[in-house]
Formats: sequence, C-alpha cells, structure tokens
Amino acid sequence: MKIKAHTLCQILFLIFTSSSWALDVHGHRGARARRPENTLPAFEYAIEVGAQYIELDLAVTKDNQLVISHDPHISKTICLGPKGEPIKTEPLIHSLTLAQVKKYDCGTLKNPRFKTQQPVPGTRIPTLREVFMMVKKSKLPAAQKLRFNIETKIFPEHPEFTVTPAEFAKLLITELRKQNMIKRSVIESFDYRTFPEIRKLEAGIEISALTENPKEDLLETAKKLKADYISSEFNLLNAEKVKALHALGVKLAPWTVNNPKDWQHLIDWGVDAIITDDPGELLQFLKTHPVKTQ
Repeated sequence: MKIKAHTLCQILFLIFTSSSWALDVHGHRGARARRPENTLPAFEYAIEVGAQYIELDLAVTKDNQLVISHDPHISKTICLGPKGEPIKTEPLIHSLTLAQVKKYDCGTLKNPRFKTQQPVPGTRIPTLREVFMMVKKSKLPAAQKLRFNIETKIFPEHPEFTVTPAEFAKLLITELRKQNMIKRSVIESFDYRTFPEIRKLEAGIEISALTENPKEDLLETAKKLKADYISSEFNLLNAEKVKALHALGVKLAPWTVNNPKDWQHLIDWGVDAIITDDPGELLQFLKTHPVKTQ
C-alpha cells in the first residue's frame, strides 16, 4: 500500500503537533511526607505511587561506604541512638563505620514537619547498594524504569564532613558501574567541584546543578558546567528563565515543591520535573491538571 506524499506529511504533522512533553515526578528523599526520609520504606512508597525518580542524598562512612543521609551528622530529630535512646550529640557519619551507622534507628521518630508521615520503627540508614538491590528485586513494574537523582553531600567550608570531591566521585561512579545504573542516574550537587571529577570518570553521565542562590546567573552556570539540569529552589524560576534555559538544551528540576498552586505555576512555565516530598499527591494532581502540549 502506497501513501501519497501529502498524506504522509499530514500524518507526520499530526504526530509531532500532538506530542506532549512529560513531567517527571521526583520523590524527594523518597517520600518524606509519607515515610521516614531517605529510607527503604520511603523509596518503596515512591515506587508504589509511580514516581519516575527517587531523589536521595549520599554521605560517606569512615570505612568509605556510601550511605543515604541528607545531613552529615545523624540527626537527633529523626533518629534514635543504638540503644533506642534520644541522641544528645549528633555523631558525624564520616567518623563512624558502616556497622556503627547501622545501629541507629531512623524510622521510629516522626518528623514534626510532616503530619502525614507514617513511622516505620526500626528502620536503618541504608547504603546506596541496598537501595539499588531493593529496586532490582521489586516486583512493581515501575521499579524497572525507575531513575535515580543522587546528591553528593559535600561541604567546601567543612572538608572534615566527608571525602574530597575526587574521592566521592570515584566511590559513586564505581558503585554505579557495579550496579549497572550509570544510564539510570543523574548526579546533583550544590558543590560544583563535584562535576569535573564525575565527568573525568564518566563523561556521558547526566549532571544537575543545585542552587538556592537568588543572585546566581542560571544560564551562565548551565553553560560553564555543561549541565543537563538546573535544579534550583523553585522560587528562583519564572517563565522567562525556563524558556531561556530550554533554549540552551538544559532541563529544569526545581525543588522542593509541595503546594498545588506552585505545581501549577511550574507546569505552566514548562519545567521538565518537579521534586516533591509527596510524589503520590503530585501524581494525583497531574491526573486532573495535565501537562500542556508543546
């Protein structure tokens, strides 16, 4: 069966004009509005509700193990000590071995910021490898396509908090290669020294520049770093900035957005992803507030 040239053009026109850009939902620290942050239960919840990405933070133990923690210290707000006692002095993760880190219970205490959070008593701080293994073993269909937005927690003003950017990059890329997760991962950081070290080891991996600096020129940052994403605090964005960054081929993944009014603004501006503490709620919102067709 032959298709006339003008008919083929009409078909192609309909295909391209009817396509819509997808909005990726990133579960911030898994889903800390619903489960203890940066834990396996939080990541599993994010997968269950259909998040396309889980966002997580990395620390490095004394014995060079990659563990999931937003803070360089074990937080007394969300964790209990090895004997179930309240933590008085927050220990630096980099001063502890993995075995010592595993003694802390970071699932019993409910984060006071999130009334909807459900505690999971006895939950331990996971390693990055344990997160990957949980995803690989999951029977949920979404797990097979799940991607990872991984933040290296490095503090230039406090080098004692962790390893150097070069050492961090080597530990992370080595683990990603072992688990065959290079193509499923984006590396994000506030410390831009991380990115050259990452790219030395894995030139093609996606990187995301985190920022909360209102004076920062996001376009210059994107050009300088050759960033795939700009991940700014959401209030730093507007429609013009999103359009200008898209013109450079840069994607936008603002954080941390939990309000439907803010979700709608970002959708209208055309961001590529939204990082939220409650991925299930955002996904429900998108069912009745679909992303516009480009």
